[in-house]
Amino acid sequence: MIEANALHKRYGRLLAVDDISFKVEPGEVLGFLGPNGAGKSTTMKMIAGFLAPSAGTARVCGHDVQREPLAARRALGYLPEGAPAYGEMEPAAFLRFVGQVRGLRGEVLKSRLDAVISRLALGGVLRQPVDTLSKGFKRRVGLAAAILHDPPALILDEPTDGLDPNQKHEVRTLIRELARERTVLLSTHILEEVEAVCTRAMIVARGKVLADAAPAELLARSRYQGAVSLQVEDSIAARAALEGMPGSSGLHHDGGDGRLYVFPQGGKPVSAEAVAERLRQRGVAFSGLQTERGRLDEVFRRITTGEGAA
Repeated sequence: MIEANALHKRYGRLLAVDDISFKVEPGEVLGFLGPNGAGKSTTMKMIAGFLAPSAGTARVCGHDVQREPLAARRALGYLPEGAPAYGEMEPAAFLRFVGQVRGLRGEVLKSRLDAVISRLALGGVLRQPVDTLSKGFKRRVGLAAAILHDPPALILDEPTDGLDPNQKHEVRTLIRELARERTVLLSTHILEEVEAVCTRAMIVARGKVLADAAPAELLARSRYQGAVSLQVEDSIAARAALEGMPGSSGLHHDGGDGRLYVFPQGGKPVSAEAVAERLRQRGVAFSGLQTERGRLDEVFRRITTGEGAA
């Protein structure tokens, strides 16, 4: 449904995208992750036909973006970074204009307008100029424009940027619903969003793909997965009690969250019951004991700083 094949983009001496290739299948939600300047937005713009690649090809629903640009764009809904719109227009007029440009007319146009306005809760701002809307509402207008023609493929660049927690939840629910019959490629810097909506995650840095896996597989790379964490008042006594514990590869007291972490050895989770029993035997008070799922932020940092690879 969405395919990139050896995409390159060069700006003078700067190689912004360096040989990126991937496919996104029907029903997949591929999260595109990376630090600022990694090449995410540039790659998405090339697939959407807004930028010509320096080398390589992109296809949307089988249509080559360079050779069949209109057919490719008909099959694609695109929400670019910043959700640009005509600021002096009201959302009602703007969305109607977008629908007409997309070839929608009559009852079909009315039905699609009603559907996206309702789904994105835009009824209360339809008669306000776009420039007067909050960042969150501007983002929702942009998303409404992207899905108005009911495309089989979607590219969403930071779809929840600027939204409050309730709005983020609503948009993530919408993305999951859309993905049941569509293909979605989205970029995000919110790692919790990857776990919430993505079936697959791709990490890029310096214009290259460094990892491509399901979120659960990335979590499995975290040194925190299977670790036991707890709150202790006397960290010195707790460390002394747990040092050298069978099945543990080491300890760490995090000054940020104040928790003591007991890391697993050989990929097998640490026994929370064994940790608790060991501390009780030595008279060390503790609370909030739990087994960790792993941390995407730690995996992301390790991969993008060059300390890990796909």
